[in-house]
Amino acid sequence: MLRISLAVIHLLALGIGLGAVFARARSANRIGQSPHALQRTFFADNFWGVAAILWIVTGLWRVFAGTEKTSSYYWHNQIFLAKMGMLVVVLALEVWPMVTLIKWRAAAGRGQLPPDIELGEKGRLIARISDVQTLLIVAIVTAAVLMARGYGSR
Repeated sequence: MLRISLAVIHLLALGIGLGAVFARARSANRIGQSPHALQRTFFADNFWGVAAILWIVTGLWRVFAGTEKTSSYYWHNQIFLAKMGMLVVVLALEVWPMVTLIKWRAAAGRGQLPPDIELGEKGRLIARISDVQTLLIVAIVTAAVLMARGYGSR
């Protein structure tokens, strides 16, 4: 039952995360133009963060606890290694948006947000980064489907 629960949570986190990062991109693209875009970006970013935590925790659990296959299966599967490489890129891309949005949340709480022009420029950059992450998540899901069908094993 643990094996199934972890798989379900892992897959749901992927779906939630994909929707959240896509929504974050759409709302971040309107920051500085729409009065509610920043709040919508924060809301979508919250879901993106929760999904990422669930995704990583359940993924690590599944790999290291051997609930599906042995750990050696994963570490000797080329598609799994590519999938992990893409995950590292997603996480690396997330550093700047995460730090920026944390600063904006704190500034909003103090009523000291930067001017709309600066928010808009940075919001568009967050949107582009989120778009790249969205594509990478689709590629990660594709890699997972290939692995589930036996591809990548040496």
